[in-house]
Amino acid sequence: MNRFLRSASAALFKLTVMLASCYLLAAQALAAPPVLSAVVPGRTLAFPRDFGAHPDYRTEWWYVTGWLETPDSKPLGFQVTFFRSATDHDAANPSNFAPKQLIIAHAALSDPALGKLLHDQKSARQGFDLAYARQGDTDVRLGEWIFKRQENGTYRTEINAREFSFSLSLQPSQPVMLQGDKGFSRKGPSREQASYYYSEPHLKVSGSVQRNGKPVQVTGTAWLDHEWSTSVLDQNAAGWDWVGANLDDGSALMAFRIRGKDGGMLWAHAAVRDRNGKVNHIPPEQIRFIPRRNWRSARTGASYPVAMRIEAGSSVWELEPLQDDQELDSRQSTGSVYWEGAVTLTRDGQRVGRGYLELTGYLKPMKL
Repeated sequence: MNRFLRSASAALFKLTVMLASCYLLAAQALAAPPVLSAVVPGRTLAFPRDFGAHPDYRTEWWYVTGWLETPDSKPLGFQVTFFRSATDHDAANPSNFAPKQLIIAHAALSDPALGKLLHDQKSARQGFDLAYARQGDTDVRLGEWIFKRQENGTYRTEINAREFSFSLSLQPSQPVMLQGDKGFSRKGPSREQASYYYSEPHLKVSGSVQRNGKPVQVTGTAWLDHEWSTSVLDQNAAGWDWVGANLDDGSALMAFRIRGKDGGMLWAHAAVRDRNGKVNHIPPEQIRFIPRRNWRSARTGASYPVAMRIEAGSSVWELEPLQDDQELDSRQSTGSVYWEGAVTLTRDGQRVGRGYLELTGYLKPMKL
């Protein structure tokens, strides 16, 4: 009798598993992937609405980089990036556990005294007020990490990483800088390869940085990018080089190139806004990124052109890194390895500004 009961129980268990599997397969077949919005020209960006999240688009990020100075005049670089990514999960699924949106965050601190980049990363599905990117204004969170715009326009970020932490306030000193054609930013030869994109240069930074349990007061300047899209890169793209720089005379520089897998340039754009707010947009054919010196990572083997010459129209800038090792390995979150570094801009041997240089796709082609 016991053997019969055991056999019946085993059969019932197998039947239950089979029925559950059939149910899951049927549910997956009936589930509809989300219909994501396309980036199109002519859309007018409106604020504060567009400071917030855009969950109907595939990918979005809020990206802050800057230079800090300690009381003893030592320079530090910092980066905070929050990503939001829409998945292919059924958007109509009412479950709070459904992974419809993913939130990812990177943070880094560049200190020449250490000789390498300190960085950390986190990721989670959106939900339960523990991870989110809210609509209407900038308000993103991933656990204890936050980046939020307050009513007076000042941003606040709190990062508690493994080897460092910082609490910073970032106050705008200039209007929003719309990139591309009034915020419609081409990223390739096809108009579908585009994003909505604006920047906030010359943010005034104050707060504290902590390492080894010792908080240090800092001041400085930063650059904020906010970008969202559904289809960005051409299938033949390997990665991009990008720079955002606060120039010493109050002007701002943004320049990028999309590199092809064959080593050529698929697309490029640059914009310079002078201290009075006039923007000069520079077309792809007038832009050149010329490597001046490479650094090879002993950890990943990737070689990066960390010293760069950028020619944009009649202007030329030489970029030199705060330190060579500013590689960020994010294979535990976004799956990529890239170089993200504080750089000084010079012309004729004289400093003209500071900013950040981003180099992606040098280990393997970049995928968003």
